[in-house]
Amino acid sequence: MTDEVDDIAAAWARERPDLDVSPLQVLSRVTRLAHYLDHARRQAFAAHSLDTWEFDVLAALRRSGAPYTLSPGQLGAQTLVTSGTMTNRIDRLETRGLVRRQPDPSDRRGVRVELTDAGRTSVDSALLDLVQREQDILDGLSDADRTELTRLLRSLVQSFTPAPAQPREK
Repeated sequence: MTDEVDDIAAAWARERPDLDVSPLQVLSRVTRLAHYLDHARRQAFAAHSLDTWEFDVLAALRRSGAPYTLSPGQLGAQTLVTSGTMTNRIDRLETRGLVRRQPDPSDRRGVRVELTDAGRTSVDSALLDLVQREQDILDGLSDADRTELTRLLRSLVQSFTPAPAQPREK
């Protein structure tokens, strides 16, 4: 059984026999999967009136556990955005009633962002929809294949992910 990627790789191999185009066999499929997954995620979030970035912020708060609060800096680090971008995102989510700012009890100058009941309901329902859609995407794989694919993808991602910084000794 062949697919479009096989045809593309074969055409490149024919036109550029001097190149090893075998990486296309893996990474072109990963790219196609990423596009499909992105579309499925956007649909899942839109069904709950959320954008992807909104889900990301709400999910970070929800995963933090009760009382579902994080500092803006922690949210920015978890969602990989700058502090300016995070401030804007918190403002927009607060306007929608999905989060609220609270004074940080341990730092008079600090703020904590808290997930509201409406935010928790929204993120929980969107997560349920997302997990079902992702389950549907993986339905063609056995449990053993999923485990092996997880292992392989983890290994690939770790090969280009920087190691966390080690704390400095004093």
